[in-house]
Amino acid sequence: MNASTTTCQILIVGGGAAGIATAASLLARDATLQITLVDPADTHYYQPGWTMVGAGIFTPQSTARSMASLIPKGVQWIKAAVATFEPQHNALTLGDGRVLGYQQLVVCPGLKLDWSAIDGLVETLGANGVTSNYRYDLAPYTWKLVQNLKQGRALFTQPPMPIKCAGAPQKAMYLSCDHWLKSGRLAQIDTQFYNAGGVLFGVADYVPALMKYVERYAIDLRFSHRLVAVDGPGKRATFIRTQADGSSETVEQSFEMLHVVPPQIAPDFIRSSPLADAAGWVDVDPATLKHRQFANVHGLGDVTNTSNAKTAAAARKQAPVVANNVLVALGRRGESAVYDGYGSCPLTVENGRIVLAEFTYGGKVAPSFPRWLLEGRQPTRLAWWLKARVLPALYWHGMLKGREWLAKPKKADTRHG
Repeated sequence: MNASTTTCQILIVGGGAAGIATAASLLARDATLQITLVDPADTHYYQPGWTMVGAGIFTPQSTARSMASLIPKGVQWIKAAVATFEPQHNALTLGDGRVLGYQQLVVCPGLKLDWSAIDGLVETLGANGVTSNYRYDLAPYTWKLVQNLKQGRALFTQPPMPIKCAGAPQKAMYLSCDHWLKSGRLAQIDTQFYNAGGVLFGVADYVPALMKYVERYAIDLRFSHRLVAVDGPGKRATFIRTQADGSSETVEQSFEMLHVVPPQIAPDFIRSSPLADAAGWVDVDPATLKHRQFANVHGLGDVTNTSNAKTAAAARKQAPVVANNVLVALGRRGESAVYDGYGSCPLTVENGRIVLAEFTYGGKVAPSFPRWLLEGRQPTRLAWWLKARVLPALYWHGMLKGREWLAKPKKADTRHG
């Protein structure tokens, strides 16, 4: 490091759900900490709300707040992008050439939506019936298309894992179908789900409830189909279908509406860094979330190579673990905390009902509520109320403020296999 290097006690890369929650959880434990957060964005988004925007239930504006309003008091915000990491020198370089040193580094910049990996997609997004709830500016277009479609074919796609919220591709589909059903148009609309994977949902316990809705909406499920190209003006989508024997074929389908979920990869500055594993994700221990190679580096949120669902619910549970373990590394706490892989996916099967999928590592079902109150494997109105009313408030006023409601970290000696 050179003489102009600024050294931070705790440096957080990323001001999304994971980064702000971690900063808040750290300060809740020790208000004397010196924390610096690096993120170039002006706006912070409540991304779980975009499914609801795409169904006309939330306004887009309700899912966005200024970054400045959310960064905890006392945290220094550097509004810049990271260019490179030098973990062997406890330093990183910003896009403008500034060098930041650190005692402890927390890496949580999220992931990259790789729109350009699908030929023709970038040029037609937001037009020609092509949309995606994975972008703030496009989710309202989804709702416009759903309202306007009277007949024809609607395609919904899901790319190979990992992606943010594996249930989101089908959530958009169910809410669209529910609108068409209730407005008397479903029989005139051919709904098809093109999934690059081989199962409807990765945790088998929830599939029976989802299949009832697939049947109710007469959805045509197409597994092992990966979207590779879109001709917007021509209203045609091209897929690669992988056969059981490993061979593949090209499949084309016309559409009136196409809801696309793009492939997702780690950000470029992570993939090219010493922090990444062979696949490009930040390489951390799945329990402690500490980097496998660099002892003073921690990772959480969508950017890590842990096998949990990439959801805000996971980040909510991870942030207190990382906060605790950063303090252990600084000598201010004695006992490490561990993350059990918790993730949650409220599957919006119709307007007013949700199948609340909650699970830990290995797809083990892990409900937050007793079954007499909320049976997550069945669609319930209570789960909808949680998604529509409780979870946004929990996010803005709990998770991002360091209030660890339902998220107290487990200590290492209480670990469960």
